[in-house]
Amino acid sequence: MKYVIIGNGIASIGAIEGIRKVDTENEILVIGSEDSPAYGRPLISYLLAGKIGPERLSLRPKEFYEKSNVTLKLGTTVTGIDTSAKTVSTDKGESIGFDNLLIATGGIPFTPPIPGSDGVDVYNFTNLDHAQQLISKAKDIKRAVVIGGGLIGLKAGESLFDRGVDVTILELSPRILSLAFDENAASLAGARLEEVGLNVRCGVSAKEIQRDSDGNLKGVHLTDGDFLQADAVVIAIGVVPNYNLAKDSGIEVDRGIKVDDNMCTSAEGVFAAGDVAQAKDLLFGDDRVIPIWTNAYNQGFCAGKNMAGSCIEFTGSLAMNSISFYGLPTISVGTVNPPENDASYEVATSLDQKKKSYRKLVFKNDRMVGYVLVGDIDMAGMYTAFVKFQMAVPED
Repeated sequence: MKYVIIGNGIASIGAIEGIRKVDTENEILVIGSEDSPAYGRPLISYLLAGKIGPERLSLRPKEFYEKSNVTLKLGTTVTGIDTSAKTVSTDKGESIGFDNLLIATGGIPFTPPIPGSDGVDVYNFTNLDHAQQLISKAKDIKRAVVIGGGLIGLKAGESLFDRGVDVTILELSPRILSLAFDENAASLAGARLEEVGLNVRCGVSAKEIQRDSDGNLKGVHLTDGDFLQADAVVIAIGVVPNYNLAKDSGIEVDRGIKVDDNMCTSAEGVFAAGDVAQAKDLLFGDDRVIPIWTNAYNQGFCAGKNMAGSCIEFTGSLAMNSISFYGLPTISVGTVNPPENDASYEVATSLDQKKKSYRKLVFKNDRMVGYVLVGDIDMAGMYTAFVKFQMAVPED
């Protein structure tokens, strides 16, 4: 039995640990396109901010791979999968056989067609290479524009600001973190960013990135007619599942790689996990791509155990975000913006502007299905348990 894992992130770590719960002997090969061992992607913002060194990024110590009998093939890109012959081909000209394969290729940055975005000094912020590029340039950057007010954009903006850069964050939606927050939560978080000096502009985005005749970056024209000078632009609108490898091999895809409750794809012996997988949603029961760290690990762990011969079902993904805005903690879990005209939902809120505290609990059919906490995050663990395990919450 030979296990091959394409991708070297948190889902692959989960798969290794899942496999080794069942099979302690057979070979595991991990193929990663980056040169680094698996690292914590959420930590790259702290690296850019100068708060941690590169040694703090690793998800597991070097001994983990040796003890787990894992061979790492880094700096190598898989270029094709033959599901019939059960082989993968690489950019090194290799053909590697497998008995069971996991596709854990994650997501790739989404870049809208903004004129001028394909030149120098325009960056994404989803991997270590992006962070290192920005670190090497940071001392020469005085002004930066971040396009996107989601989690990636906010952390990129905060990291550059902590290095002394004048940062403006643009968000097309009426509020930052529009999927994870409601208006009250976003207002408190946005006010905290403004307090420390970060500029946040909602309801506007980039129309064009202006360059001079030599291709040097000059600034950003906005959709409201304004112009912002900039030495760097970070496009952080989000990521999309990196599923082309699967699609090209005939594996069924939709918004991501389609998997069943065992994380198996439409091809026998081929599994998928992490940000590339369209898997069961815990609350709604349908299949969705929910690119959250904990989901990626849990999917990988489930896939790994099933690759090694177990038969366990993935319990389902859950939307979760936890982020602190300069000392203002926030947590968002599950359904936080229910349909306004759906009477089956009940919402309880508490807002204290003076204390910068907001609490919102969302219920459906006597069960908690989501919550948002800003400032005062007491009870978050218990609330998450109620959401995750769908325990009844009687009215009394």
